[in-house]
Amino acid sequence: MVTDIHGPVRVRFAPSPTGHPHVGNIRTALFNWLFARHHGGDFILRIEDTDAARQVEGAVESIVEGLAWLGLDFDEGPIFQSQRLPLYRSAAETLISAGVAYRCFCSPERLEQVRTELARQKLPPRYDGYCRKLSPSDVTAHLDDGIPSVVRFRTPRVGDTHFHDLIRGDVTFSNATLNDYVLLKSDAYPTYHLANVVDDHEMHITHVLRADEWISSTPLHVMLYSAFGWSPPAFGHLPMILGPDKTKLSKRHGATTIIEYREQGYLPEALLNFLALLGWALDDRSELFTRDELVAVFSLDRVGKTAAVFDRTKLDWMNGVYIRALPVDEFARRSLPFLDRDLPEEVIRPLDPNYVTRVAALLQERTKVLSELGDLSEFFFVDSIEYPAATMIPKGMDGTQTRLVLSKVLSVLEDLDAWDAPSLESMIRPLCASLELSTKQVFTTLRVAVTGRTATPPLFDTMDVLGKTRCLNRLSRALEIIDDLVTGSGNGT
Repeated sequence: MVTDIHGPVRVRFAPSPTGHPHVGNIRTALFNWLFARHHGGDFILRIEDTDAARQVEGAVESIVEGLAWLGLDFDEGPIFQSQRLPLYRSAAETLISAGVAYRCFCSPERLEQVRTELARQKLPPRYDGYCRKLSPSDVTAHLDDGIPSVVRFRTPRVGDTHFHDLIRGDVTFSNATLNDYVLLKSDAYPTYHLANVVDDHEMHITHVLRADEWISSTPLHVMLYSAFGWSPPAFGHLPMILGPDKTKLSKRHGATTIIEYREQGYLPEALLNFLALLGWALDDRSELFTRDELVAVFSLDRVGKTAAVFDRTKLDWMNGVYIRALPVDEFARRSLPFLDRDLPEEVIRPLDPNYVTRVAALLQERTKVLSELGDLSEFFFVDSIEYPAATMIPKGMDGTQTRLVLSKVLSVLEDLDAWDAPSLESMIRPLCASLELSTKQVFTTLRVAVTGRTATPPLFDTMDVLGKTRCLNRLSRALEIIDDLVTGSGNGT
């Protein structure tokens, strides 16, 4: 669906730097990017930074960094509205001269009185039009007196405003329900309404794809295009994103910034895939798409009207799928920064990439997010491990039997020349039968002794990577621990 607008598709992502980009922002950017790339058009980054008081330091850099991390390259930009102020002021004067906008000198105190009275009458807040009827001489006098003013649009009081939404179909608003919106503030900075219309026209934007919170503002934008004598772009309002409890997405649902998702160890290709499914679907079964596949199949026809639900569990699952699909060397490469960040300070840096690759090969199947790797792999990197002595004693065994297992294993492994998983297994499995114990019992004791964990990757592969010296040292220490336990309790049961 491209509508009958002629010329190449041109879309824009126009965030305000009043915060760092979150899921909703970036989903909007992604849909614009996919639409542009699908149609061979242009994707433009515009920074709507005209609200200086609310700007957050570092927000612009975070926006650019987040887009780059996800691979959403832009063809033009970033373009800053703060550098285009004369354009908006000239546009406001044009509207005043045409009689479709007017200066409003109402003080904040009077506006608050109007809001209070409307609230008392249980009516929606809106401007009462007091300055609509000021004569040109009144306006001149107020300006000469230095009374601050804003510029408002003279919204028609009768009739309807219609527009076609690419996602929602034909939409109609009664003009009687609309406000005389502010276009230019008293500091001569434009509001979103004026600036976005002027910029979209000047930048030849063909399709405006934005969050559905802006649908109620679209009648004003349509009227502004008409007032300027410009052809409007096609509009499409994207469904909102809800949490699993069907309330507005917030931080408690996991609505952290995009950069935080990167720091938590989500892969950009997985997050991109996940965001694409928030409000769009190819069919009722396809879930995994590469970037190129998304570009090839993306269409506004498949964007839903109803709100999308953000499911963190599904994101974790999808990220795990993408992690398992990585070549081991690539998984290790991506793991290295997280291990360097999260492993204890005692671990010597820089980490050995070859050793990291061997560890990564054992953990890849168990990893959902890369930030788990520090905890999952710690026992591979530290010299000493801590664990409750009792965890070495599996069900059906006591401390004395556990001590015997450790002693026997130590004696056979000390003389083992070929330290690899098959050799380790060929030496230890026969011990289970000779001790009249199950492999589960013996393996549990050994697993805790060499890793400090009850759940790890395959035991012999783990011991192979840990190496002979480290395993023998840990088994010797485990024997000392179980000796202390048995001696202290009588039997260690």
